[in-house]
Amino acid sequence: MSNSLIKIAVPVIGLVAALVLAFVAYFFVQAWWAQPPAVLGFGDGPTQPIAFPHTVHVTTAGLDCQFCHRTVSTEEAATVPAVAQCQFCHDFTRITGEQSSSPTAATEIAKLIGDPLEGPDPVNWVRVHRLPDHVQFVHAPHIQQGFPCSTCHGDIASMEVVEQVRNLKMRDCVDCHRDNDAPTDCTTCHY
Repeated sequence: MSNSLIKIAVPVIGLVAALVLAFVAYFFVQAWWAQPPAVLGFGDGPTQPIAFPHTVHVTTAGLDCQFCHRTVSTEEAATVPAVAQCQFCHDFTRITGEQSSSPTAATEIAKLIGDPLEGPDPVNWVRVHRLPDHVQFVHAPHIQQGFPCSTCHGDIASMEVVEQVRNLKMRDCVDCHRDNDAPTDCTTCHY
């Protein structure tokens, strides 16, 4: 290699290496310490297409989280119930919302009923709790070990609007795993 080529290649390689190192450092800082806006107190959770009252379903009706989020103890995701699952308990042809103390109940139920000839439209819920795509979080082992949903999700039963109350970042998860003698190997959560 000639001296002039070396004079060009060394700074270019150094610049590329510095950029890669900066990217990796940024990634680890974000994964370990960054806080989502809701956790920092910047506001409530997102506005949902239907004002679903967890307060009524959990506190008043006494439903357990797993009654609606049925796959949480067996699969990776907790899943959001389909409208058909709401109809398991609610006969929408008889519910008007008049028996509710909430003035918005009839309006929200009407959104679920949809067109009488076509049936209900799917509800496009806005995700509240989100992890980075490179993180694999499986609910099942956490539920099977006896951790209540409120450990990570907060007291949803008392929330008018569901919001993220715990940072759910790498540092928080690793600290919890260490405190509970759970595996801390990278491949436990990253794939």
